Amino acid sequence: MNQMPIQTVQTEEHQNQYSLLQQLQTGRKKKKLSNSTTADQKLDFIKAEEHKPIDDTVDSFLSHDDDSVDNTNTPFKILKRRSNRPNKTEHKGFTFGEVSCLHSFKSKVLSCHFSSDGKFLASAGHEKKVLIWNMETLDFVKTSEDHSLLITDVRFRPCSTIFATSSFDKTVQIWDSAKPSKSLFKLVGHAEQVLSLDFHPGKVDLLCSCDSNNEMRLWNINQRACIHVSKAATKQVRFQPRLGMLLATASGNVVNVIDVETNKPQSCLKGHNKEVLSICWDPCGKYIASISEDSARVWSVSGGECLHELRSTGNKFQSCTFHPAYSQFLVIGGYQCLELWNPNESNKTLAIDAHRGLILHWQIVYTLK
Repeated sequence: MNQMPIQTVQTEEHQNQYSLLQQLQTGRKKKKLSNSTTADQKLDFIKAEEHKPIDDTVDSFLSHDDDSVDNTNTPFKILKRRSNRPNKTEHKGFTFGEVSCLHSFKSKVLSCHFSSDGKFLASAGHEKKVLIWNMETLDFVKTSEDHSLLITDVRFRPCSTIFATSSFDKTVQIWDSAKPSKSLFKLVGHAEQVLSLDFHPGKVDLLCSCDSNNEMRLWNINQRACIHVSKAATKQVRFQPRLGMLLATASGNVVNVIDVETNKPQSCLKGHNKEVLSICWDPCGKYIASISEDSARVWSVSGGECLHELRSTGNKFQSCTFHPAYSQFLVIGGYQCLELWNPNESNKTLAIDAHRGLILHWQIVYTLK
């Protein structure tokens, strides 16, 4: 297979300038927070779990968490680094490990997203509310319960306190994290459960959403109107970072790449045997990673070809993101663990224990030393 060019740090000396997931509580130096999109890697896995779907059109990952999970409302800022169960790995010049953990409620978290300035983290799921975490104080506030059913995705508008949510109640709602008591307005038009959404990185008034009936809608949120409807996405939609010229969508077992200006397909990336559950871009927008239960793939956008593939050996893949500072690493979420994979090196992964169940959606926090 062709090797993807390494687009970030090339030497161990340069890599040692960074440390991951350290000193979040002390607020030391400036933090950089990133989305679930970056460039060059794949992974392996560990355990598997069977679970039942709650809807014929939606994957089983939307089922409720086990009631045995702790339900504490302890503020995040008073939680300390876990010393009784260290989960820290040093790999080629950087550390990767758990800083702290919070159970704010029993309901499953389905999505999370950082604001562009890294000051806020929004998380949402079965509770039908969004938790907005202040990353300076590490406290959180909750939005009102304006959605009538679970929230499937949450995304911040670039360089703004505004964010959007999609829901099983067939609506998209727009919020302001500075005034979270009530949503600003609702976008109505989808006939089925809305499963994903994303803001354009440059045209910040442009929002894309998709539903379980493979319908994708482009919205102008200033006009509060739908400007285009097509059949192109079911599971997830993600704009190309920086320029936003392209839109990647997951539909069935394929990934579609669409020209945003013309609304025409540019390529159809085929190869997964099972439904694609998660997609992400590298920071430069040249590569796309896609995840199904049994495999992870990295694709060249320009060539429309699969550069690397990682097959599952037991654990079910669920989510993925390229590392923001080390784009040669792809990090995959599965059952109870995260796996770091460098596809240019091998088909072996470095597994790190994480949550008690499936890792459906997550982001990386890293600190510049």
